Amino acid sequence: MTISPAALKAALADWRAALGRDAVFDTADDRAAYADHYSPDEATHMPGAAIAPANTAQVQAAVRIANRHRIPLWPISRGKNFGYGGAAPVQKGAVVLDLTRLKAISVDADAGTVLVEPGVGFFDLYDHLQQRRLPFWLSVPGNSWGSVAGNALDRGVGYTPYGDHSAQICGLEVVLPTGEIFRTGMGAMAGSPNWQLYRNGYGPGWDQMFCQSNFGIVTKLGLWLMPEPEAVLGYDIEFDKPEDLGWAVDTIAPLRREGIIRQSPSMGNWLRSAAVMTTRSQWTDSKGPLGEDVITAIRRKFDIGWWSVQLRTYGPLDMAEAALRQIERAFAGKPVLKMKPKRWVKGDGLEGSPFSGVPVSFPLANANWHGGRGGHVGYSPVLPMKGDLAMDQFRRTYALYQQYGMDYHASFAFGERSITNVNQLLFDRDDSAMMGRVDAMFRALVADAQAHHYGEYRTHIEYMDLVADTYDYGGHALRRLNERVKDALDPNGILAPGKSGIWPATSRAQSKRKAK
Repeated sequence: MTISPAALKAALADWRAALGRDAVFDTADDRAAYADHYSPDEATHMPGAAIAPANTAQVQAAVRIANRHRIPLWPISRGKNFGYGGAAPVQKGAVVLDLTRLKAISVDADAGTVLVEPGVGFFDLYDHLQQRRLPFWLSVPGNSWGSVAGNALDRGVGYTPYGDHSAQICGLEVVLPTGEIFRTGMGAMAGSPNWQLYRNGYGPGWDQMFCQSNFGIVTKLGLWLMPEPEAVLGYDIEFDKPEDLGWAVDTIAPLRREGIIRQSPSMGNWLRSAAVMTTRSQWTDSKGPLGEDVITAIRRKFDIGWWSVQLRTYGPLDMAEAALRQIERAFAGKPVLKMKPKRWVKGDGLEGSPFSGVPVSFPLANANWHGGRGGHVGYSPVLPMKGDLAMDQFRRTYALYQQYGMDYHASFAFGERSITNVNQLLFDRDDSAMMGRVDAMFRALVADAQAHHYGEYRTHIEYMDLVADTYDYGGHALRRLNERVKDALDPNGILAPGKSGIWPATSRAQSKRKAK
């Protein structure tokens, strides 16, 4: 879809009339504010303008105007998905539909559920629960300034037993690309008291259809909340050698599968910790990947292992203690560098960390690792939860970091049956030589994962077509199905063209899927 300047001008005038002049942003500064400032090339995805409706009715009006003028929209909740694109659109010139002003929160304290609008952030919901003294904990991501709904819809992960955020979704309100509105699950029945209680409703279930998709705009999202437990017990564990990853994965995997560890622990390397506490220039002037002497010095300074993981058990105190004993038995006799016990029991005061659902925020300190205008891109393939495969994945990925002269920043996040190898490519956008390597390295990483039949669970807007192309079963049957659904729901192709590699018929020819 080619964006006509005349059509955009007419659409902006209509949006001002429908939403108010203060809800339309089209200056150069406005466009820059919605760009992705952490990407290798923010100009590639610069929006044409932004609009900020105040309620669901205005979202519907905005969508109808977009249809009338054939202007593509890029919906965001809060636009804080840094490392994956932030607020910026896939298609340059698309208009950002900013849902930050939709801020309603409705908690059912008896059922332990919440209905949130997309502008509700983790700090907003946390404050809401605390002010009302409601006995529920959130699950928050590592940086909590984003949207509760947006994070769940992008399949974000947190630290508690409710850490699989998309799995806690129960009931959505959605504005379709035509401007129509509907509700999923039991919400399809007017006045149903079960909308946030029973996921399935009657007939096909549609909640997950709107995760990582461009099939509709979620204006309300139901979520199950975690009841405050009596106790949180566990260990912070450090490992001394890179090869400890393999046996550690095999030790943790059965604990995770059997529900002894109900959280989603993440085993990260030394740089995941060090990059938020220091900068590279404090240790070396070398431009190549860090040597073992520097790595050892950093580890000694901060008293950290090559790998580290935080394991927690939750629930009534006696049950948490029983689970903790299983963890202790599992690690008994293993070559652990150190195990630091962690204990919180209700009445001790606030535990005060993401492990107890307390939002945290830091200014992406790891993006400053190299100095200059720091940035980063995430690369996160999923693989079976087996130690030998994790070690093989580590060795191949580490070799690529070495080949491209980059510092290895990675973790292995445990699901119930799989692990996700979350990597960050940290770079300095003012270093032209480094930036000349980033794109080639990312593509090499994706190619390596595809060669082992591992798919990424999400990716940066620049690489959505590349990653979608790796899901190739049946001659890309999934992509064809997504395109058929897209064309049926969005005949004018106005909603988030290119999101997750899904392009409407109106702009399919400009897809980058065959590029490079």
